[in-house]
Amino acid sequence: MIIIGIAGGTGSGKTTVVRKIAETLPPDNVAVIPLDSYYNQTDELTPEQRRQINFDHPDAFDWDLLFEHIKQLREGKAVEQPTYSYVISNRLKETIHVEPKPVMIIEGIMTLIKKNLRDLMDLKIFVDTDSDERLIRIIKRDVLERGRTAEMVMDRYVKILKPMHLEFIEPTKRYADVIIPQGGDNVTGISIIKKYIQHVVNK
Repeated sequence: MIIIGIAGGTGSGKTTVVRKIAETLPPDNVAVIPLDSYYNQTDELTPEQRRQINFDHPDAFDWDLLFEHIKQLREGKAVEQPTYSYVISNRLKETIHVEPKPVMIIEGIMTLIKKNLRDLMDLKIFVDTDSDERLIRIIKRDVLERGRTAEMVMDRYVKILKPMHLEFIEPTKRYADVIIPQGGDNVTGISIIKKYIQHVVNK
């Protein structure tokens, strides 16, 4: 089994990189673990308190559960991955059954921030995209998928996303084995990673 961690700022193109890597492998050979699924359960909070959650701070995630699940997968055990709803800012009752696969990909903004999690990874990737390009993608996504106005998104970007990116996400670049500039548009970088993964899997 090879465990790959893919990190990068919001809107950097991580999901595209993951998809392009997964496309080169048989479907039953790869599983993706989204960090977003491991936001903390917030049953004890009121709806108003949930709306105030800073999703771009490390404290928003259940790192212990994620570490335990990755450890179990590495040991060949299946896990029940939580599911999270941005609409209610809480976990849903449904879980996703995840079986161990030859290639396990952990994808999220802060995938590389915790040392114990990094120590379980065989390959660490940081997707690096210009901040203006990321902002455009964030506006498109949040307006279409999360019911926010462009003004709301830009205000949140200035007050939360940008400072959190600079404080917590950008510094994790130093832990990466590979940095991919311009995300999914970097054909050469993704091609090199694909060949490396295929080489490891074939061995």
